[in-house]
Amino acid sequence: MHTRVIILFIASCAIPVWATAQNDSNKPADVSCPAAADVDSARLFGRWQAQFDAGAGGTPTQAALQLERNQQFGGSLSGTITRDAAKAQVAGDVDNGVFTLEESSDGNAITATWTGQIVEGSCGREIRGVWKSVPGHTEHDFVLRKQANWQ
Repeated sequence: MHTRVIILFIASCAIPVWATAQNDSNKPADVSCPAAADVDSARLFGRWQAQFDAGAGGTPTQAALQLERNQQFGGSLSGTITRDAAKAQVAGDVDNGVFTLEESSDGNAITATWTGQIVEGSCGREIRGVWKSVPGHTEHDFVLRKQANWQ
């Protein structure tokens, strides 16, 4: 008799677990974290930390990037980048997971370009790519990470 009670108890515990597993598989995917290809410019608004690879033996450099809605082109980005005390303007886009940005030190001529990819699974909070200076054709890998407590 005692064995029957134990088997009945084990069986009754397994039923809710199996039912829960079934329900979890029917849940819709989390829409708050889009795939990299689905990230739009609005998700990129806010403050970012930029880290640039200095190359062999060099020390990586950092900068602060502020992105917002471009006033002239609503679906695009604009903003500023601050390195030490120097500030430059930026403007760009994100399309199908590809991030592009143009940087201008004087507000007229393009002094650098950024080309990167939204990191899959980052919910649009990390971008990796290559920064290229226009006059000197210098290249540095970059990583952008969106800062906490910002949009």
